[in-house]
Amino acid sequence: MFYVFYVVQKLMKPIASLSLDLDNKWSYMKTHGDAGWERLPSYLDACVPRVLRFLKERNLNITFFIVGQDAALDKNAEAIARIAAENHEIGNHSFRHEPWLHLYTKQELIDEFERTEEALEKVTGQMPKGFRGPGYSLSPAVLEVLSERDYEYDCSTLPTYIAPVARAYYFFKSPEMSDEEREKRKKLFGKFSDGFQSLKPYKWQIGEKSLIEIPVTTLPVFKTPIHASYVIYLSTFSKPLARTYWKTALDMCRVTGTQPSLLLHPLDFLSGEDAPELKFFPAMNLPAEEKLEFLSEILETFTAKFEVVNMRRHAREAAKQNLRIVETKTETRQPVAEVKEISRGTAA
Repeated sequence: MFYVFYVVQKLMKPIASLSLDLDNKWSYMKTHGDAGWERLPSYLDACVPRVLRFLKERNLNITFFIVGQDAALDKNAEAIARIAAENHEIGNHSFRHEPWLHLYTKQELIDEFERTEEALEKVTGQMPKGFRGPGYSLSPAVLEVLSERDYEYDCSTLPTYIAPVARAYYFFKSPEMSDEEREKRKKLFGKFSDGFQSLKPYKWQIGEKSLIEIPVTTLPVFKTPIHASYVIYLSTFSKPLARTYWKTALDMCRVTGTQPSLLLHPLDFLSGEDAPELKFFPAMNLPAEEKLEFLSEILETFTAKFEVVNMRRHAREAAKQNLRIVETKTETRQPVAEVKEISRGTAA
């Protein structure tokens, strides 16, 4: 009997989630400080069918975090509606896609959420219940607005120590950016101290309401990124090294009991030929076909080790657990790091 139980346990796969931040061409250009973003150039008509075909071939149902401004434009309606039509979850990725969302007042946040929700529901028929901040931007005010609007989960935290390095690289690649624009982006990708945050789901306590947090998973212990863009970038130096890094990350997740939440981006499916304005991004020198081949390999390993679900399912499964509870104050513009743990359930 014990042997049968052991075999069943070995065959059962832990939950893992998969999501894609549908950052459009203009939003990358805007964050980079490039001229012309105001015309809102888009690659969704080319990118979305490619992504959906890739997911369908692998029978994957994921969450797309969509920018409200894109959903509000008629030219993007068909591509975005198709995402929902193929039964993917629709999440909120803000309206204007500004990584300095943590600088917004509460009323500005309310306006941002109202515009995004209206646009997304009109095009997809779904009212989002999950949120990811652009550039992992988060604040107590954002959490307060999320709770007041009955969101079920947030997934804006990126527990990594290398955020300052990523930001420095971004600024290095943006030599024409003004000091004022750099000031807005001074918390882009987060802080070194974010590396001390938990990789496991926990619960924000916001007054009398609560909200599940599903962090973007990084390598357990070392907290280096493991999202697809990073692993694809590593493959430009050495594919064997990238494969080893990815498999090690998944094995460490299994050993530490971490249910990984893997993040995709449109640039994982595109090359510099598809979006010449974005050639400065890492791995954009790779042909799209080569990226897709390596991404397929990544996801094959992922689905072999975990039951891959969308973010809402992940959050609901997490909510059944005895999660660590973190209380946050609600004063606008207070850094999200200024929180107080008030109780602990399962280890973080």
